[in-house]
Amino acid sequence: MRQRLYKFIFFRLLGWKFIGSVDPNIKKCVIIVVPHTSNLDFIIGLLVRGIWNIKINFVGKKELFAFPFGYYFRSVGGAPLDRSGGKNNVDATVEVFNQHEIFRLAMSPEGTRKKVTELRTGFYYIALKANVPIIPVALDYGKKEVRTGSPVYVTGNYEEDMKQFILPHFKNAIGKIPERSFEA
Repeated sequence: MRQRLYKFIFFRLLGWKFIGSVDPNIKKCVIIVVPHTSNLDFIIGLLVRGIWNIKINFVGKKELFAFPFGYYFRSVGGAPLDRSGGKNNVDATVEVFNQHEIFRLAMSPEGTRKKVTELRTGFYYIALKANVPIIPVALDYGKKEVRTGSPVYVTGNYEEDMKQFILPHFKNAIGKIPERSFEA
């Protein structure tokens, strides 16, 4: 019933479409969503996740998961990030991957809704250290498309992997606020 409502809103009311999807057999991955220019991106993401009917996760600092919000954040796929003991975000996130049988981490490598000229690199090193693929997803408001690319297993050569396999997927994707869009 809920999935039908999501489809009605996404396809009929908003007029969006899918090109590709995340293979539900991929149990662990880093899903990067670009461009991220508006709070509406989160709503579109929730609709997409509901239509695909697969668990997609996010991480947040462990303090967010305390009472009274912790139950809600966990119920929508959140996982607390414990950075105690001097762990950086990458290592703490890899630890979360190791604690779950299924963990598909969605994140925006821009790190903000403002205009950026380069993506942050954490997503790449999380995928490398956790030995999971990166799945690029473009939110193209210009064409009203959610474009999902093929899984990319990174090699450790950041520049080459980005140039050959990841950035081309985001070429010409226009964000909700076009002037803030990342230019791949």
